[in-house]
Amino acid sequence: MGYLGEFEQLILFAVVELGDDAYGGTIREAIERRTGRVVSSGAIYTALGRLAERDLVTSRIGEPTAGRAGRPRKYYSLEAEGARALSATYSTIQSMAGGLMARVTELAEGG
Repeated sequence: MGYLGEFEQLILFAVVELGDDAYGGTIREAIERRTGRVVSSGAIYTALGRLAERDLVTSRIGEPTAGRAGRPRKYYSLEAEGARALSATYSTIQSMAGGLMARVTELAEGG
């Protein structure tokens, strides 16, 4: 299955949130809206390509749109293997963080 990096996790969570409307631009906007992080479209598409190579997401070509000079959008869907990888990675982080966040907060505040 393999480990997912933080950015890959953000992308997959955005794909889940967006459902049938998950394409590069909306994925970028969802990440920026939820995290406050500014991410480039290039980084999104590079990561989506890696996720597709690992069969964690699949893509489909949509209908051409007038606002994009007739170019169709590429929409992404989370595959079962991607959902399993995301769930496992999230569970691992939760297990490691369990009972430690109070201490992390204390250290962050200089204590």
